[in-house]
Parts: sequence; C-alpha cells; structure tokens
Amino acid sequence: MRLRKELRLRKVGKDYIIVEPGQDKVDMVKVFTLNESAAWLWEQVEGDNFSRDDLTKLLLEKYDVAPEKASEDVESLIAVFHTQNFLEERE
Repeated sequence: MRLRKELRLRKVGKDYIIVEPGQDKVDMVKVFTLNESAAWLWEQVEGDNFSRDDLTKLLLEKYDVAPEKASEDVESLIAVFHTQNFLEERE
C-alpha cells in the first residue's frame, strides 16, 4: 500500500493534521488529525510502499509496546487510512 502522494502531514501547535494542497477552500469538516505515533509512522513511510508488517516493525523499534498491541494499533490505523481515503487506489 502507499499513502496518496498529494496529501501532506503538517504540525500545527501540538496537533498533526493531514492537508490536501491545492484545494480552493478549506473544508473544516474534513480536517483530520493524527496522534504523535501515527504521525511518526506517516513520516516514516511517506512516498514509499509499505505493508502492515512494515508499520508494526517500525512501532516495535520505536516504542516499548507488546507485538500484539503494535499489530492491533496498525490494523486500526490502516482502517482509518482506508476510511479517510488516504491510500492510493490499486490498479
């Protein structure tokens, strides 16, 4: 899978938000924020292909977390990415 290349992660104060450059106007209903660990994962894989296992491995290397918890968190994050249309469509 791969994040959509036109999306950008921006830090605003203590928040990390996803923006789509080039929008004529900002739709505040569609602003989406990520927590610090999700934003860190975004930064690690932005522009690259990645798998669930890649994300889980990154979490385990960075944070003191059980493998089962890391895997659950990755599954939740990927579900959000799908729901919010953050991933490129496969052809």
